[in-house]
Amino acid sequence: MAGALAAAIAIGWLAWAWYESRLPATYSVMDYAIEDDGGKPLPEHAMHMGVPVDSLKGPSGLPDRHFTLTAQAADVKLTSGRVVHALTFNGSLPGPELRVRKGDLVEVTLRNRDVKSGVTIHWHGVDVPGAEDGVAGVTQNAVAPGGSYTYRFRAEQVGTFWYHTHQSGAEEVRRGLYGALVIEPPGRHAGLNLPVVVHTLDGIPVVNRTDGIERWQVPPGTDVRLRLVNTDNAPHSFDIGGAPSRVLAIDGTDLHGPTLVSGRKLVLAAGGRYDVGLRMPVQPVRLAVEDTGVGVVLSRDGTGDPPIPESGPELDFTSYGIPARTPFDASSRFDREFTLEVTRKPGFFDGQPGMQWAINGGIFPRVPMFMVEEGDLVKVTLVNGSRGIHPMHLHGHHMLVLSHDGKPVTGSPWWSDTLDVEPHSRYEVAFRANNPGLWMDHCHNLQHAAQGLTMHVAYAGVTTPYLTGGSAHNHPE
Repeated sequence: MAGALAAAIAIGWLAWAWYESRLPATYSVMDYAIEDDGGKPLPEHAMHMGVPVDSLKGPSGLPDRHFTLTAQAADVKLTSGRVVHALTFNGSLPGPELRVRKGDLVEVTLRNRDVKSGVTIHWHGVDVPGAEDGVAGVTQNAVAPGGSYTYRFRAEQVGTFWYHTHQSGAEEVRRGLYGALVIEPPGRHAGLNLPVVVHTLDGIPVVNRTDGIERWQVPPGTDVRLRLVNTDNAPHSFDIGGAPSRVLAIDGTDLHGPTLVSGRKLVLAAGGRYDVGLRMPVQPVRLAVEDTGVGVVLSRDGTGDPPIPESGPELDFTSYGIPARTPFDASSRFDREFTLEVTRKPGFFDGQPGMQWAINGGIFPRVPMFMVEEGDLVKVTLVNGSRGIHPMHLHGHHMLVLSHDGKPVTGSPWWSDTLDVEPHSRYEVAFRANNPGLWMDHCHNLQHAAQGLTMHVAYAGVTTPYLTGGSAHNHPE
């Protein structure tokens, strides 16, 4: 009888856990989250301000640059002659490169021709106003076939960014709904300035639109800036042979005093960006993406086949470059301190049993929501207690990396919006809460995000009128 009673209790608990894990047909992302105030209670007046996120729009006025991006299915022919059936912006893969100047008022009209599941545009790494973030079910409704939506933001940053859909992201980004966004400083700049966008399409690695080696004719003495963008779900490693180089920027923020390096491997997080600079020598230069067979060759006549560079030790950004003053550092007094710990545990995710991703012990949607006030200085400890790599991406902000596994950052200030947290490792990061909104903070392995590895940072009083799932047709991952 005792055994039967124990079995009945266990079955009853499993049935309850299964029932409780099911998501409603439609729901608000704020309904189930567990609010975490980071050790500082939020004032009552802030909690009841009632600011809808869709009111936090970009500036009005005549835009300096206007683009139209049309999401559509298209057969794309790669340089090898292979044809892939992709989802595209304007029929191209990647989508059109958007290049603007700092200070430009940018307006982008998104049209959906025939992407049945709907589409949005998220400006990855650009700290846009809250309503312009492009997350279905959080800052807007997904754009259905035949519909359109217009984004507006001032290009306040300088650097390499990218754009991609944030509706059914694990599927739609994989199939091609992405492109490069470059924000340049004012004035003219000589030399070669080349985005190198890496993706895997139907199992085929590509650099830009090339499923092999992309070749460029570059006169010796030319200053070259390679803007590396990883649009895949896993990190990519890059090797450069033929010339020493510098890593000029990480995630759209310049490094201070970057030094020349040779024979160092550059490991780029999923969703991350590096700007790499070199001066073109007489001999060819090769940028190789490890384990893919794709890359870029630069030479004085646009030909040549230099050897694949040997892979050396990984460049450590905790000590790269020269220190410089920052608006805050590890010794600062923080208004709020949070821990974001990723683990894996048995349980149910929307009624499905298995080993699930968990944040601070909770399985989505019962995960933390970090609550902040505008002006707060916020510290977050990122802990990876799992065996997977998690490129954690915070929307709307850049994080200053303070330490990695207890080792302080002693080189250039290192600002990131997409940080690879390796298995069983720990980062301390900090940011100023200076961009009101409701912001996703999620793993940019979009398969992991679709499996529940996502949460939000919410400013006190900001709400969303949008719903996720079911009849709302909003599926941010």
